[in-house]
Amino acid sequence: MAYSKMVKPESAELLHLTVLRTERLSAHWVRVTLGGGEIDRFRPMGFDQWFRLFLPIGGEAGLDRVPAKANRMFGYLKFLRIPDGERPVMRNYTVRAHRPATADAGAEIDVDFVLHGSAADGTAGPASRWAETCTPGEHVLIIDEGLTFNPQRGVDRVLLVGDETALPAIASICASLPASATGTAIIEVPSDDDALAFPHPSGIDVVFIVRSHDAAPGSLAMEALAGMSLPDAPFHAYAAGEQSLASGARKHLVGERGVDKNTVSFCGYWKIGAASPASKAAREAAAEPLA
Repeated sequence: MAYSKMVKPESAELLHLTVLRTERLSAHWVRVTLGGGEIDRFRPMGFDQWFRLFLPIGGEAGLDRVPAKANRMFGYLKFLRIPDGERPVMRNYTVRAHRPATADAGAEIDVDFVLHGSAADGTAGPASRWAETCTPGEHVLIIDEGLTFNPQRGVDRVLLVGDETALPAIASICASLPASATGTAIIEVPSDDDALAFPHPSGIDVVFIVRSHDAAPGSLAMEALAGMSLPDAPFHAYAAGEQSLASGARKHLVGERGVDKNTVSFCGYWKIGAASPASKAAREAAAEPLA
């Protein structure tokens, strides 16, 4: 049976949110908690729910100029017309966790950022620098994009593969699985400190692989996938992270291991050597749904 590549959200409107707090999880991870603003209009879907995040790198005035459908082709072209220095930075992130409103507090979402470089010495990219330095009260925009992990493909047996950029998605997927779920999660990270533990069903075997400095991102996760035995019963495979890992895992499973392509979800988050978001490839990626 064929399933849709994406599970669309109930609403894809532009939402204004506020930074509530930040927490340094490790040397290369920071968690930013968002809420306030229009958080009550956000509809949590669990699993690997992802969204376009607009960061006020050039000041918050630029947020007011972001078009309502900046995640689609024509809206993105309008977004690019915002002058350099004022135009917000747009990136894709996963909802690491959602907490509904209570009698004492409003709803919140956690977003985990991988830190590349350092804001202090100027080596960090714009999103990483923002996550490392943002303070409560700052405003951002998000547009919900739904799920890549389509639960219709199965939630009882899973195979999850990713690099460090997929860790929040894999953790959130595990939090959404039934307690009886079984399977394996292979996560490649650049250091032991980046192997952040997360709750998961007892039947899910979580395997962290620390990447050596001379190994290409995703290559060790691919080696582990190629060397493992697959379940005899049908399972839902999910691969995310660096583009060659995501697409390579799908190709390996479907082309070499005979896995039904309709039971494989995959998503390329980034590409080794890719240019800034102003590049043609990045513009196309921002304008089209990921599959």
